[in-house]
Amino acid sequence: MALFNKQYHPAGTSPGTLTKARPADAAPLRIRLIDYDAKEVAILDETSVEKCEPYLQRDTVTWVHVEGRPTEAALRELGTSFSLHSLAMEDVLNIGQRPKVEPFADQLFIVVCLPMIVDDYVEVHQVSLFVGKNYVISFCEADFTPFEPIVKRLQAVGGRMRTRGADYLMYGLLDAVIDWGFPLLETIGLQLEELEEQVLESADRDSLAQIHVMRRELILLRRNLWPQREVINSLLRDDSEIIQKDTQLYLRDCYDHTIQIIDLLETYRDMAGSLLEIYLSSVSNRMNDVMRVLTVIATIFIPLTFIVGVYGMNFDRGAGPLSMPELGQPLGYVFLWIVMIAIAIGMVIFFRSRKWF
Repeated sequence: MALFNKQYHPAGTSPGTLTKARPADAAPLRIRLIDYDAKEVAILDETSVEKCEPYLQRDTVTWVHVEGRPTEAALRELGTSFSLHSLAMEDVLNIGQRPKVEPFADQLFIVVCLPMIVDDYVEVHQVSLFVGKNYVISFCEADFTPFEPIVKRLQAVGGRMRTRGADYLMYGLLDAVIDWGFPLLETIGLQLEELEEQVLESADRDSLAQIHVMRRELILLRRNLWPQREVINSLLRDDSEIIQKDTQLYLRDCYDHTIQIIDLLETYRDMAGSLLEIYLSSVSNRMNDVMRVLTVIATIFIPLTFIVGVYGMNFDRGAGPLSMPELGQPLGYVFLWIVMIAIAIGMVIFFRSRKWF
């Protein structure tokens, strides 16, 4: 996950500018239309803007989903055909926006973040929604996988979503985006548990690198997911003709989900910080154990070194009455070994009794 994934125009660029180089690895643009009412539902895959325009004039609810990274020409065509504000289209083009709600004359512009795990790393995709009286236009550079459950609910005969308006569809999309945070955080929780066991067993450099990756991902998730609570709160607090009263009840449930995700996120962030402390404590304890063993070994050899140093001076026995008498003893060498071994064993027993090692 990139530390900074905000895309922007150069300073001084005119507001609403849609000129920007399209990334070489950007996904191809795809437009999907789903039009429905209580009686029937129509799904058009790989459609075009021209084919979508007639559906917006009908009394049914129309959902147009734009997948991939659109070009400047495609954005201008979409903005003109669907009467989308140029400032909002600029935010669609420059991904990495902070989650927010922008009310316009006859529509709401909503930006939320969709967290996903790709190749064991966290990725956050921007989802942009334009909500009108009878339509929802969504933009997302990722694939359509997160919204497949919504399509299945729309295809179900007699479902609640088929009998309600575009505001309920907006709730369904927001709820799907927010709920994707639960499996992601569950995966992160399992990774933290495995990492904790790994750190307790053997704290090595790989563990430290994984801890830093986890902390960075949790910090970036917090930066992207925390403002989504404000988005739902704004939809609940602000009076809008687009959002009906009965839909606000479901938005409260969505708001509750954002609170749960934030609580889990904060808990896991604290756990990641605690893992770093555990790692440092484990490394320190291991170093203390090594130093203790080395100190005991050095302490045992101190008296032995003194003895062999004294007897290594080799003074002549016949030099005087105070010379070393042991040098002339036939068993002096064996006796000296016995004394040194006894000293070493005695010191080991003493250290063991004090539980120094």
